[in-house]
Amino acid sequence: MTGLVQMAGSLFPDGVGVGLVTIGAAPPLWPGEARAVAEAVAHRQAEFAAGRAAARLALLAAGLPEAAIPAGEDRAPLWPEGVVGSITHGEDCALAVAAPQALVQGLGLDVEPDAPLPDDILSEICDGAECAWIAGQVEPLRWARLIFVAKEAAFKCQYPLSRAIFGFDAMHVTVDAESGGLIARFTREIPPFAAGSALEGRFVRTAGLILAGFSRTGA
Repeated sequence: MTGLVQMAGSLFPDGVGVGLVTIGAAPPLWPGEARAVAEAVAHRQAEFAAGRAAARLALLAAGLPEAAIPAGEDRAPLWPEGVVGSITHGEDCALAVAAPQALVQGLGLDVEPDAPLPDDILSEICDGAECAWIAGQVEPLRWARLIFVAKEAAFKCQYPLSRAIFGFDAMHVTVDAESGGLIARFTREIPPFAAGSALEGRFVRTAGLILAGFSRTGA
């Protein structure tokens, strides 16, 4: 688990804190948090609790005080004032990143099993150029899974500013397989992001997982 925290941290600038908690092993939720999953099934409640506990560990790792992190009306985490962060859930654990807004303006983290993307949803996730690129790779559908993870992470990174919900076709992802670099470019205007605006990120494959992380440093 320590290695996974280090791998996640390698995706972000220095000063971004990372936390990890095993699903089912989280302490009780803080006041104001439980209402978001009050009617959810037990596994979802355990997943949510692990995510919030991981977020508090990320706050501490970034040199910030622990705090309650309730969910907003849109179900997105409500981070403390002056703080940005992101939470993601794997099959067995929750990971979170957090940082002062003075360091970065946005963070996005996502994790998925390092397994082929189901080919029946490929056209929903990847555009023509992305499909052409993965076709030239060994195990194309594993690379399609990476594009899915990258778009999920990039969406989380931009969402606190745009508050917009959009489909996978609104972003085009370019992958540098050798360096682990990612660029997610808006294919159309999503205010305040102009068409062609780009977010930069990184990915890593480790322990049977794919992790992608994006950070936004501009205002």
